Parts: sequence; structure tokens; C-alpha cells
Amino acid sequence: MGQLGDLDLLHAATVAGRPVRSPASARSRPHASRLLRGPAPARRFGVAVRIVPSVLPVDFAHLGEAVARLDAAGADRLQWDAMDGQFVPNLTFGPDVIAAARPHAGCGFEAHLMCERPEELFERYVDAGCELIIVHPESLRQPHAALRQIRELGAGAGLALSPGTPVAFAEPVLDLLDLVLVMTVNPGFGGQPYLVSMEAKVARTRELIDGSGREIALEVDGGIGPDTIAGAAAAGADVFVAGTSLWRAASLAEGIEDLRARAEAARTAR
Repeated sequence: MGQLGDLDLLHAATVAGRPVRSPASARSRPHASRLLRGPAPARRFGVAVRIVPSVLPVDFAHLGEAVARLDAAGADRLQWDAMDGQFVPNLTFGPDVIAAARPHAGCGFEAHLMCERPEELFERYVDAGCELIIVHPESLRQPHAALRQIRELGAGAGLALSPGTPVAFAEPVLDLLDLVLVMTVNPGFGGQPYLVSMEAKVARTRELIDGSGREIALEVDGGIGPDTIAGAAAAGADVFVAGTSLWRAASLAEGIEDLRARAEAARTAR
């Protein structure tokens, strides 16, 4: 991708009507749970459809430009996969990288922490500009305390369920969650094929959320594209993390809108 100058980046981040923001922490903003929802059309279940591009497949040499382009294309927020090389075998974004990218986008940021001892990093990722922090239960020594810590920092709290993690792990902490993420690939690397078998898990998670009486977003991540998003949406997902597939579309804006339309159609038909 070509490199943009400062004025081009400013235009790109405002073309969707969202001004460039300074990298102020989520603690200076309204509680992040509000940012997960926003105005929503009539719907059968859950929150409105949200398309969340992953930053993982972008050209890291032009990170600011890529973030601005995704924001301008209509991303509802961006996902940063934070991997430490221990909890999963890959190594990716630290909080300083996210803080450097924060001024280039007006949409929200979520951090998916795939790391050991994530409690030690919550404050740094919130201060870097992430309004939503998603963690894996296997990495938490005290899940209730960890999720409370995230919320006390002013961020939304999410729990990620890997393919081998039972849905039951979310039940004891539902009252502390703004989002449940069902992984539709094994975490660690982008570009993996979608696991169709996880749609049954999405459906079980939807039943758990609906039974709680709380408005908790249900996100899916892994292999989401034009051929797979309808199945995840029909199973009950609200929020869809898309990576590689978006960069294969004719344009980022068309890719995002195509995914949104497919998800909304599948939910209506459910």
C-alpha cells in the first residue's frame, strides 16, 4: 500500500465523520460499555451488528495509514491482538504501538489479550486508548477480580472462549461482562480457516446470554468473511472480527458493508 502524508491521514480519519482523536485513555471517556452498542435498529437478539476489522493482517510498515483507512471505511471499532509468545506462539502489539496508532482513528479500539498474567497489563492497554479489554479465562488467576479491575479502569470487559474452552467458563462472571468472544479458530495466527463446528458453541453462548437478561455482545473471531459470516450470525453472533478477507475486497468500505449486509440478512432470517 502507498504511504500517505499527514494531511492525507487527517482527511482519511475524518471522511467518515469521525474526527481524529488524541490518544487519551479510556478512563477519560464515558464507560466503554456504551461504546459497544450505540443506536441500534430493531433486532431479534443481542446488540446491533458490528464489523470489527483486525489490525493483525495490515502492513506494519504503514500502520498509521492502515488504521486510518479502516476507520474511514466504516469500521465500528478495531481489534488489536496482543500476543506475548507464551500464552500463544505469536508475538504482536504492545501498548506503545497501540498508543502511537490511536491518533489516526476515531473509532473505538479493543485489545484481545492473549498473554500470561494479563492483569499486569490492563492499565497500560487502557491508557493506550483501548475501550474494551478481552481476556482468556485460562490466563486469569482470579477471574472476578480481573474483570472488576478492567471495569474500574473505565473499559468494557470481555471474555474469550477458545475452541477448546467450554461455554460454562463464562457463566460465573456474566454479571461482569460486556462481551463474550467465541473464537472460530485456534488463537495465535491470522488467516486460519473458519471452524464451522463452533457455530453450535455460538448458539449455546447466545442461549446463556439471553437467559441472563443482560445485554452482552457476542463476538466471533477467526476466518470471518463473505462465505462464513452468515452462519455465525444465524447462530447468534452480533459482532464480527474480520481480517484477511477485508483486504481481498474491491475496497475496504465495500468489504465492511458487504459483511454487515450478510450478517443482518442472516439474523433477520433466523
